[in-house]
Amino acid sequence: MIDSSGILPLAGFAVGITAARRADELGALLVRKGATVRYGPAIRIVPLADDTELHAATVRMLEEPVDVVVATTGIGFRGWVEAAEGWGLGDALVDQLGKASLLARGPKARGAIRAAGLSESYSPASESSAELLQHLLESGVEGQRIAVQLHGEPLPYFVESLREAGAEVIEVPVYRWVGPSDPGPLDRLIDAVLDGSVDALPFTSAPAAASTLAMAKRTGRLAALVDALTHRVLVACVGPITAAPLAAVGIPTVQPERARIGALARTVAQALVERSPKLCAAGRLIELRGQAAIVDGQLCEVAPAPMAVLRALAREPGRVVSRRELTSALPSGGEEHAVETAIGRLRTSLGEGKLVQTVVKRGYRLAVER
Repeated sequence: MIDSSGILPLAGFAVGITAARRADELGALLVRKGATVRYGPAIRIVPLADDTELHAATVRMLEEPVDVVVATTGIGFRGWVEAAEGWGLGDALVDQLGKASLLARGPKARGAIRAAGLSESYSPASESSAELLQHLLESGVEGQRIAVQLHGEPLPYFVESLREAGAEVIEVPVYRWVGPSDPGPLDRLIDAVLDGSVDALPFTSAPAAASTLAMAKRTGRLAALVDALTHRVLVACVGPITAAPLAAVGIPTVQPERARIGALARTVAQALVERSPKLCAAGRLIELRGQAAIVDGQLCEVAPAPMAVLRALAREPGRVVSRRELTSALPSGGEEHAVETAIGRLRTSLGEGKLVQTVVKRGYRLAVER
């Protein structure tokens, strides 16, 4: 959606993406909304085609057929069938799956089920594990044997809820999340969050959130990262399970009503725009965005140092801010003459020198009527 001035909702904002699966899809959605996107994968998927746990779970299911099979991801379900084919068990697995009630968490899982020549009996509109679990519990699972295809990490709440309701559960681990093969991009993304050049960090999985925090901890930046994600950077999660590692260290998050990638992108856009300061100075309407400002409907790109000065001046519009305060607000600190340089560049970027006033021997202020 473009506003009346023709400016995209995320123009002037930079968003970091840590996802492994669907990173390109999320990035494309954000770019279409005007964002600048930086990628720093926090995890990677390791298939377990030769894993003894997957083989054991498959053999167990073939020896003792199940009543229900839960497919949580398309890539996982396909990987399971492909691994079984490699062991010479493919036909037997598909035959057993066809006799069970197949539940798919989302459209990709549905597609994988149908690609195997099977059909699902239920798939929640929300694409969430929570709604899938609710459907199972409401249907009654006591005495049933249920196979749950995991998606990279255990699903303790999901599995234990079924067991408490009287079901026997077979966990099917098809692949796992591990750290990125090249940690450099994630390392640089964390630096960008800390230096103020990233405005939002959406997460699509709990492992990605946990891995990001772990990288910061290993490199001595955890406290600084938690502070930035708590007070300055918008953190969005596709759902409460994804948010759990962040909530554990006190980081607040926003979440869409529906656990979908598109809804996550819309939530990021809406939340960033809502928290953007808006004010009037020297007769001009100004909206501060992460890496830019909109002045009377015109998007003005602003470099990091002058943008930091503008944010400091806008915290209390009209108040005189001393050079010392502004110096401490600069990304790299510096001497007071660095503030003068940043003020000059800010006036040039905004295209109106009168927006920022010099108060002799005291500092600077935005030209806001008090």
